[in-house]
Amino acid sequence: MDASFNKKLLVVLLFCSCLCGLNLINGVQASHKYYPRDMFVSAVEVKQVHRTGYHFQPPKHWINGPMYFNGVYHLFYQYNPKGAVWGNIVWAHSVSRDMINWEALDPAIYPSKPFDINGCWSGSATVLPGNKPVILYTGIDPNNYQVQNYAIPKNISDPYLREWVKPDNNPIVSPDAGVNASAFRDPTTAWWGKDGHWRMLVGGKRRKRGMAHLYRSKDFIYWIKAKHPLHSKAQTGMWECPDFFPVSLSGKYGLDTSVLGKDVKHVLKVSLDLTRFEYYTLGTYDIHKDRYVPDNTSVDGWGGLRYDYGNFYASKTFYDPAKQRRILWGWANESDPCPSDVQKGWAGIQADVEVTFSFPSLTKAEKFDSSWENAQDLCGQKGSHIPGGIGPFGLLTLASEKLEEFTPVFFRIFKATNKHVVLLCSDASSSSLGEGLYKPSFAGFVDVDLTDNKLSLRSLIDHSVVESFGAGGKTCITSRVYPSLAVQNDAHLYLFNNGSETVAVETLNAWSMSNPRLMNNN
Repeated sequence: MDASFNKKLLVVLLFCSCLCGLNLINGVQASHKYYPRDMFVSAVEVKQVHRTGYHFQPPKHWINGPMYFNGVYHLFYQYNPKGAVWGNIVWAHSVSRDMINWEALDPAIYPSKPFDINGCWSGSATVLPGNKPVILYTGIDPNNYQVQNYAIPKNISDPYLREWVKPDNNPIVSPDAGVNASAFRDPTTAWWGKDGHWRMLVGGKRRKRGMAHLYRSKDFIYWIKAKHPLHSKAQTGMWECPDFFPVSLSGKYGLDTSVLGKDVKHVLKVSLDLTRFEYYTLGTYDIHKDRYVPDNTSVDGWGGLRYDYGNFYASKTFYDPAKQRRILWGWANESDPCPSDVQKGWAGIQADVEVTFSFPSLTKAEKFDSSWENAQDLCGQKGSHIPGGIGPFGLLTLASEKLEEFTPVFFRIFKATNKHVVLLCSDASSSSLGEGLYKPSFAGFVDVDLTDNKLSLRSLIDHSVVESFGAGGKTCITSRVYPSLAVQNDAHLYLFNNGSETVAVETLNAWSMSNPRLMNNN
């Protein structure tokens, strides 16, 4: 297995907010029931025009952690009940039996004790032997130190686990003299070792070196820091939201976090505080040394592999034992300014389009310059309006009738010395006439075999989210866009080709998400 492990082992879910997440299940329309707490002051009313329809989004304001327990999916997420900007953070709680229709409950955790009085930040859930769920989370204490705490259900027989208790023996992990107390957060799901110890990671940094601090415990209460981190890397900065889990070399199913063995590799993903994107490596977990060693098949650093090359951050996976799969959640950040978040009251067309393109030959592919290492820069340089050989070709999503606004998602094929290079772009630069918006060009190279002269593209269009999967998910890109003209019934979808080579549409399936039916099939 190479570093770009089979993403079919993951069910990718995105949820949306001002720092946002994804709920996409086979084109079925989702619903969100909400029961507000009387004690919270409501923000201004939500303007619905850009609000996502089938990507999970809180009823209002901000969004963050997941678990499957006794037939119910639990999504815990950071949420500001008093406003659309960051602050006053609690652990909100929503539940679902199908990950399509969600019911919002009262917050599971909120600042109330000395060990979290200044905030309840990110964390994870672990199900202990005896079917006992535990939340690990970062609290901010009176000194503004970041400490690690735990919480347990008040009533384990409640199927929705509505109430959680934070025992007074918290915190269970505090920063020692060798740890930066202001850069020490986001504990992972714990895993059980063959030596009878639990292990968890906490993100951190030492100067500019990002690291995953390793802790061990026999009873899940008393934790001891290892002499060395599980892994670290110079010049990467603070590692937020680390995630560490096994993947199978031979099977098609996801694995429980504690699985070890010869046919298993491990993935280490980190979120980079300095760049606001993520990268992952695939490698070997040495259980005797408690060290993770990345394979040499990809970059271990800022230029590394990503789950998603677009607007995607602070992701987290969990294992679903009911369907033997690992599910990935991530934020699709809001990209309009904070004043707009307040106006919307939340932060953070409906269609599913899948098309297969074919081309007669590769002879017209443009020459690839070896200095083009950054896909995003290349996309900005060679946009959808720049003619080429094979491409640019793809979709114009969320387009106004006269193309004053549009978000193109497209391929471009180049010829390198010994292979062809495929670029996938999602370019928001022409997405809106609105002012003050962040409208970047996102891009990634696609590791795909072109022997059959075909490329597939799937785009999920959900009001302000355009989520695209190139070559069956080899490369994924999520964009947040805020058109002013191309909204609701005035949003159009077009196919285009600005290359000199003929590109045919071999198959085209377009589904309406608000009314799941096939719109076109050629």
